[in-house]
Amino acid sequence: MYYEISKEVFDKIPNFVCGVVAVQGIDNSKDVPAITEMLEKYAAECKAYFDASGNKAKEDPCVAPYRDAFREIGINPNRYACAIEALMDRIAKGKGMPSINPAVDLGNSLSLKYRIPIGAHDMYTFVRPDGTGRGAEDAGISVRPATADDHFRPFGAPEGEFDDPEAGEIVYVSGNEVRTRRWTWRQSEMGKMQGSTSAVFYPIDGFAGFNDEDVKAVMKEFTELLANYFAKSGSRCTVATGMVDKDNPRIEF
Repeated sequence: MYYEISKEVFDKIPNFVCGVVAVQGIDNSKDVPAITEMLEKYAAECKAYFDASGNKAKEDPCVAPYRDAFREIGINPNRYACAIEALMDRIAKGKGMPSINPAVDLGNSLSLKYRIPIGAHDMYTFVRPDGTGRGAEDAGISVRPATADDHFRPFGAPEGEFDDPEAGEIVYVSGNEVRTRRWTWRQSEMGKMQGSTSAVFYPIDGFAGFNDEDVKAVMKEFTELLANYFAKSGSRCTVATGMVDKDNPRIEF
């Protein structure tokens, strides 16, 4: 499988980097109390931080480069918040952080710990560029401008109901199935993490010279935690990691 970022994206955000964590062989059907506790811990720390500072999530220094990048790619950050801003804003407003399933909770835990956006996609739903071969070895996911052929199915929407992106909007997309609209804003029903999910693609979006070292730290911690909490089920849990940037825009795993 592959992950790639298009030249059009790097032309607008040249310091964009993305850490990749791809894991297969997990058992996501069983509760992992340690991960639930981790999520609660980092959510509580985030709430305490905002209670003490009195700041809003959009004012936090960790969010500033994402808001700037949104503007560079034509997205109004006051209308569409990046994933980490939305996550922190929810907690700052006292709405709490729900537990979804272990694989998602792990991503949200590390996202809060490092204050960095982390996605989570079911890797075996990826398709080839022509839309065939779901879960095939040569299937993948890309970050690129949307086309008129791309379709986005919102969370909870029935099959065939779409909210398609505008042409040129930066999206995460597999074939013509948009997995995340407006870069890191909102994920799709397609590729949603479920209890049956056994292979996960985690993209960790950051910026060279700002938080690229945090991206690397998240990748390292992911590798350790996935081995600790998912391999014990008896399944073959294997992890691949890598970095994508303007000089290395594609990775295969």
